[in-house]
Amino acid sequence: MEVGDIAPDFELEANDGTNVNLKSFTGKNNVVLCFYPKNHL
Repeated sequence: MEVGDIAPDFELEANDGTNVNLKSFTGKNNVVLCFYPKNHL
């Protein structure tokens, strides 16, 4: 992806166990996505 590209919709499990999809944030001012490896300690 390039800066300014529209991200494809996807769904992930939140910390509380609920599913959240990117589409649910449509129309919001800003969305920040942070990806990091899961800590297996």
